[in-house]
Amino acid sequence: MIGFRRDHRTSHSAEEFFATHQHVRGHDLVASAEGHVQDEVEQRLLSDLESQLHDPESALGDRELLLVESEQGSDYPKMRTRTRTVVIEGENRLHFTTTVHPPLRVGVYRKANAAA
Repeated sequence: MIGFRRDHRTSHSAEEFFATHQHVRGHDLVASAEGHVQDEVEQRLLSDLESQLHDPESALGDRELLLVESEQGSDYPKMRTRTRTVVIEGENRLHFTTTVHPPLRVGVYRKANAAA
């Protein structure tokens, strides 16, 4: 499971948020990594996801924010690891391939104009 931290500096009820913000665009973030050390593979995958968040974050316009739209129990992304044994220089070694499935859905939302 992928975990996210919230700093609680800004909190809204879902009803209040969706009443005051409009969806502008969305991004599906996918990542995979492979190697011989499972922890390193998982760290590379998470670093890849973090770097993918940089582009939409840096492109945010005035009054825009990012919201993770993936929902736990519905389409929440999970790390999936496939392990296989490979022979390298006559030695058996484990090879890990880790992916995120389903993709992490991130939406860009813009605060609606107060004057309407």
